[in-house]
Amino acid sequence: MSKYMLKPLQVFVFLSFFLLLGVKTEAKETSFALDEFSASVVQAVVEKTMLQDYDGAIKELRALEPSVACVLHGMILTSRFDDLGDTLDIQKAILQLNQCKAKKEWKALGQLQLGFALVQNGNSIKGALSTREAAQFFKDKESTDAKAFYAIYGYYLDQSLRHIPFVSDKRKKYIDDLKWGAENSKYFSYVFTSPLVWIYYDREEYEQALHLIEKVLKKFPRNRVFLQNKADMLYKLKRFDEAIQVYLFSVQEYYYDAPFSIRYWCAVANLVKIYRDKGDLEKSAHWREKLDDKAFIALKKWLDPSILSDL
Repeated sequence: MSKYMLKPLQVFVFLSFFLLLGVKTEAKETSFALDEFSASVVQAVVEKTMLQDYDGAIKELRALEPSVACVLHGMILTSRFDDLGDTLDIQKAILQLNQCKAKKEWKALGQLQLGFALVQNGNSIKGALSTREAAQFFKDKESTDAKAFYAIYGYYLDQSLRHIPFVSDKRKKYIDDLKWGAENSKYFSYVFTSPLVWIYYDREEYEQALHLIEKVLKKFPRNRVFLQNKADMLYKLKRFDEAIQVYLFSVQEYYYDAPFSIRYWCAVANLVKIYRDKGDLEKSAHWREKLDDKAFIALKKWLDPSILSDL
């Protein structure tokens, strides 16, 4: 999950609150349990996805039980969209996740991913309904993964309702649950790390966010998404020269792998701002000229408003 996807997440969490009113959940354990061979395959899928070898990750799915493979295939497609920005991947993810026959925790995970994909594709109401079903399953479960998955939903729900009197606020608990998941989940550590990074970002706890990102990059030093996340935090910490180097690397990477994609333009827009904030107006103007490109104008609606502000 990236910053330009954070606002849609808040939208469908808030909508889901109203759809969850009156819903009761039954507390049962959920652990995503798999046999030893299947567990090793899932770990290989996760690793290849983090290495951004998406085709390789999809090939690994052939060894898995079809319903589990179906959910993971949807997750790979949403990860590829997060990285390369091809909106066709979101449409494929929706088709993929809608046909999954998974049960219990894997079904709920598929519904959570489907809700995210639907919102990205502009269908907030259906996204909220899918998210509600996932939250309904994960709420009050005792496993590390279930608590962390619900924490993604729960944090932004409480964040949205924080000004309403007498409404409980469990945001600290949800942060703790996400931290525990990021550190201990067998399969989904990086899934939990990403929203936790952006929670810290919104709380202006940039050092905490950077620490999490550095842990991921220690294992996957060329992961383009986390590298761009690192640059975002360095920028906020006013470590301008370091941020510039990462953004320049990001521009180069995306220029070759996904030219004029969402993340390419995110890096360009941030270079405009950081050079300006550093006082190098000539270089800021150089990067600002690139934003007159028709390719940028066509993709502006996909970028978070915070990236576009004050350009």
